[in-house]
Amino acid sequence: MTNAQGRRARLNGIGSMATCQFLTQMTQQYRNESGRHVDATSTGGVEAARRVQAGEPFDFAILASGAIDRLIGAGHLVGRRVDVVRSRAAVAVRQGASRPDIGSSSALRQTVLHAGRIGYSTGPSGDHLLALFARWGVSDELAPRLVQAPPGMPVGRLIAEGKVELGFQQQSELMTVDGVEVLGPLPDDVQLMTVFSAGVCAVSGRIDAARHFLSFLTSASADAAKRLSGMEPVRGADIDVDCDSCYRARDK
Repeated sequence: MTNAQGRRARLNGIGSMATCQFLTQMTQQYRNESGRHVDATSTGGVEAARRVQAGEPFDFAILASGAIDRLIGAGHLVGRRVDVVRSRAAVAVRQGASRPDIGSSSALRQTVLHAGRIGYSTGPSGDHLLALFARWGVSDELAPRLVQAPPGMPVGRLIAEGKVELGFQQQSELMTVDGVEVLGPLPDDVQLMTVFSAGVCAVSGRIDAARHFLSFLTSASADAAKRLSGMEPVRGADIDVDCDSCYRARDK
């Protein structure tokens, strides 16, 4: 395949559910502007990483930065990490339910303590939440009320179906579920800012085309789609971010 043919070929990528809405819009925008087709599968981050590790024929992957770094280190992705978007963790309730106070970390703590069942994810926001509860010294008290969404299932579905009263996940995931009302992001002093990054898969036969698409995702033309998806642009690709440390709340 010539370089020109590779750039025109249909790309196939995989990403976490947090970036689903953004990727859906950007693949269409990319096709409109370049004429090139991109297919993107969205699933739970753990499952997406497993499929890349298994060598499935993807051209690129978009996951939390720490996962991308590990895949690069293991040789499943080639080249450097490309930081695409920043995402905040948020809190949500069922549509029409009362709106508890989450305006400060102390208010959020009280809301959690008085809540019924609490939903959380298998991703970075779920790890962050459990660590936060441990720091608050309430893990044992909350344990019987915690409900973890299965991999690939949005926490919003648990909320909408009445299986949990309060839910925590990436804002971009919560805001797309019908029947759910997002109260807002976590307070700044306990916020989780996850950087979602991309990499080119080692098994790709269209490496130049994949790099071109990832460059498009970091361009200014993608900023509007990022904000509409409840996320924020990252200024400067390949910035040095230790995303694993971002998972830890700044609250002491």
